[in-house]
Amino acid sequence: MTPKQEKFCQLYVELGNASEAYRQAYDAARMKAATVNVKASQLLDQDKITVRVAELKAHHAERHDMTVDDIARMLKEDRDFARQCETPAAAVSATMGLAKIYGHLRDKVEHTSPDGSLSQKPTEIVFLSPQVADASDD
Repeated sequence: MTPKQEKFCQLYVELGNASEAYRQAYDAARMKAATVNVKASQLLDQDKITVRVAELKAHHAERHDMTVDDIARMLKEDRDFARQCETPAAAVSATMGLAKIYGHLRDKVEHTSPDGSLSQKPTEIVFLSPQVADASDD
């Protein structure tokens, strides 16, 4: 792995944005936004990049001693507390957080088309296997 690829991986884990990670790791000042998006996506498709990002994410989670299960437990507690306090907006927020960490909900993503215009992919709800859905109801 090249130093730039390593930097991209680290920035991607830190920022959560592949295009921005690409801009900071590579000389992309003269590139169009669409080109940066494609290049970042191509990097993420490489096996060695995928493996390294997974390693860094695992290390990051370990370092912060926080797992998805820990976050889910806290969100469930928050949801229950919000219901007790009769604050439906807070309960819905906690439920949406659970949906996101279990992979049932993806946020809207803005994409730049080749002509430079922005298009938006709407929020989408993804239903996984019944076992996964049941796990989020705990």
